[in-house]
Amino acid sequence: MNWWYTLVDLLPFEWAEPGSMYFMKNALLAILVISPLFGLLSTMVVEKKMSFFSDALGHSAFTGIAAGTLAGFADPSICAVALAVCFALLFTWVRSRTTLASDTVIGVFSSTAVALGIFLSTLGGRSFTRFNSLLVGDILSVTPGRIALLALILAAVLLLWWFGLNQLTLSAIHPALARSRGIHLERQDALFNCAVAVVVTLTMTWVGLLVINSLLILPGAAARNLARNLRQYTVISLLAALVSGVAGLMMSYYIGASAGASITLVLAALFCLTLALRERALS
Repeated sequence: MNWWYTLVDLLPFEWAEPGSMYFMKNALLAILVISPLFGLLSTMVVEKKMSFFSDALGHSAFTGIAAGTLAGFADPSICAVALAVCFALLFTWVRSRTTLASDTVIGVFSSTAVALGIFLSTLGGRSFTRFNSLLVGDILSVTPGRIALLALILAAVLLLWWFGLNQLTLSAIHPALARSRGIHLERQDALFNCAVAVVVTLTMTWVGLLVINSLLILPGAAARNLARNLRQYTVISLLAALVSGVAGLMMSYYIGASAGASITLVLAALFCLTLALRERALS
């Protein structure tokens, strides 16, 4: 991390002064790693009409953390990741074998997951308040080790996009045509859903359960207003996520607000701006 601290020392901010406020420097690096993850995944979340899927995954991750804490895990996030991946695979299996709409299946899983999480966290008269921090998140608590883990996940998602973007897009836009081209829809969905599950679970404690869903919707939604092709769609979504991530972190630091909420508000403003630009271009 010394190379990163040396680079940040060049920035004209008081928190960037050498030998001070390492938590803020770690948070900035985390944002630069997390934002591309949300930017990429957001495009497919929007195209697949799975806007509430990340919310359901957040509930399952909360259940996993509650279960891991109850079982005495030193790091309950391991249990949370495992449960979220199982949740994503089970959702994919059920969705492929029912005529119910995706939002209905998501609603079933989400309500079950959050009920189970509350049940486990309050079992035996325990207090729910110890899990309150998960609702808001704290990006300033991120550690270099977790940033390295997220960087590896970012590399894996970039490989998925490089080799499977066309298939993912075709599966989202026209499933019947994708199937006729020999694309295994269930395998594609399972791979994508697991990627979302891992990202949501590992970032939930820093972004916050209450706003994490918006970070997987707004970048793609804003990009959809302006993009004319798939490349523009991906690039604009990435830029929207990165700009909003950095701007939201700076805003949260200087006004003392939640980083996750600040990033979401910047994204919402960007969405309104792109919507206005789209309406102006059509008029």
